[in-house]
Amino acid sequence: MRDLFINLGQKFLAFLYFFGGLGSLVAQTFRWTFIPPLKKERVFEQAKKAGYDSLPIVSLIALFIGVIMALQTAYQMQRLGSEMYIASIVALSMVRELGPVITALVVAGRVGAAIAAEIGTMQVTEQVDALQTLAANPVKYLVVPRLLALSLMLPVLTLYSNIIGILGGYLICVYKLGIASSMYLQITFDSLLFKDLFTGLLKALFFGMIIAFVSCYEGFNVEGGAEGVGKATTRAVVTTFILIIAADCIFTAFFYFIFP
Repeated sequence: MRDLFINLGQKFLAFLYFFGGLGSLVAQTFRWTFIPPLKKERVFEQAKKAGYDSLPIVSLIALFIGVIMALQTAYQMQRLGSEMYIASIVALSMVRELGPVITALVVAGRVGAAIAAEIGTMQVTEQVDALQTLAANPVKYLVVPRLLALSLMLPVLTLYSNIIGILGGYLICVYKLGIASSMYLQITFDSLLFKDLFTGLLKALFFGMIIAFVSCYEGFNVEGGAEGVGKATTRAVVTTFILIIAADCIFTAFFYFIFP
């Protein structure tokens, strides 16, 4: 029993230490974001890595998600003779939840892991200390470009994911179920409200910030050489996944139940 309480206490202290360090990094990053100069080239470089290079995998997954949603919904809707409502279900599911969340998880697994590994390697090889020696602030040089890039590219990727997911539903409904193309598009646009699109893109913005902050924080706190880099990368991905799902739950409750 004593060992159990000691273990719980250690976990709780580690939890507080993590959020304290993360909060400190967030404060420093926002401070340095508004202090010139801003290296636009580094922001564009990170935006390419986070956005353009992620398009193939986001396209593939979003298309399959749209197809799966349409097929699963059609299985039940055909019994009720309500196949026309598949379009609205796919559109709302993609724009409100699946688009932002799936895109964020894909980017977290691909880009977040790369950020944690890159900064972690720099930390282990003392390149971060070298930056400080050269009077370059590591937060300004490493974190700010990645934060801006992910905050900009996640909403763009989410919007693209929504379109591809709806296209997947379109292919099933039009070419498999025989629904008229014009009817599918009309039902899709009629079911979507500005609030749905806004909340989805707002979620994506915060998801991008979560990926950037957690990945950079874990990278800066690497210990133990190559093994430590691997552990930090794993922690970054797992923690980011958990925080994205938790944030999605909070946003959904806030926009659709507390202030509908």
